[in-house]
Parts: sequence; C-alpha cells; structure tokens
Amino acid sequence: MEKILILTGDAGESLEVMYPYQRLKEEGYEVHIAAPEKKKIQLVVHDFEDGFDTYTEKPGYKIDVDLAFRDVRPEEYIALVIPGGRAPEYIRNDPDFKRIVKYFFEKNEPVAELCHAPLGLAAAGVLNGRKTAAYPALAPDVTIAGGEFVDGAAVIDGNIVSARAWPDHPEWMRAFIKMLREKNKS
Repeated sequence: MEKILILTGDAGESLEVMYPYQRLKEEGYEVHIAAPEKKKIQLVVHDFEDGFDTYTEKPGYKIDVDLAFRDVRPEEYIALVIPGGRAPEYIRNDPDFKRIVKYFFEKNEPVAELCHAPLGLAAAGVLNGRKTAAYPALAPDVTIAGGEFVDGAAVIDGNIVSARAWPDHPEWMRAFIKMLREKNKS
C-alpha cells in the first residue's frame, strides 16, 4: 500500500489535519502523521467570531503521532501533506522537518499544503520562485520568501497543491488526489 506523510505538531489545525488524514485513507493510502516527537498531540480549532479582526483558537482533537521527524525516511512515502494552524510556526525550526520537505521538492513528489504551511516551505528554502496560496495574512511572508501569493482554493504549481485554509478543503483535496492519480498513471 502506498504511503503518504503528514507533518504537523501541537496546535495544528484540527480540520486541516483530520480532513486529509481521513480523505486519503478513504482513497486507499496508508497515512502516517509525523511531529517533532512521537506522542499524542493537541490540535486546535481556528474559527471566526463577530467583532474579532482575526481568527480565534480553541482546543481541538488530540491525535497520536506515528513517528518523530527524526525517524522519517521520506523515500518510503509517495506524497507529503503539511496542514496549517500554529504548528508550522515552530516545526519549521526542526532540522528534520526541513530535511523531509527538501526531499519531496528535490524529487518533485506531490506536496499538499495550506494555511500557515508556507512558513515551513520558506524555512526549508523551497518557496522561492513558487506560487502558493496561504492564509491571506501570510501574503507578505510568502513574498519575502521569494514566492508568489495567490488567493485561491486549489493553487497548483508543479508538485504543489495549496489552499488558504480549511474552507478550501474540497477544492484542495480534489486537486491533490487528481495529482496523485496522474502520478500513478506515469
């Protein structure tokens, strides 16, 4: 069975971790979650409240991690998913996170990323010259990293499928699954 890797950590956005995890399993893939440490992580829920200028954060689901970043052998996986939430703010500093991300870009393997995930791509040095969606507040961060921010639900640039946040899941995951199927044909 082909395997897909999700990179996240504490404060990963619940929907952005759980939706691709379940959707890709439904497609028949073996899906592993990796984080800085192999443990149960606390996901969060980002939502919008009337009168707030930005999103709010509440505790979300807890989920067991399959392996620590240091134990990931990226060559065992056919694709990578990087959800958003606050996790990308700190996992991007992990040298093994960067090693894993660089592998998928060097091999031109499919990568699905959304929301705050471009922070991780920038830290890994793979965003320069690439188009990506992101949570709109990250547009300046994408530009500073040499990328081009695109305000879209399923932005495709080579091996990347990106989106703004969880409301874009249907378009984002549809495009990613199509990319996986086309890769399997070749």
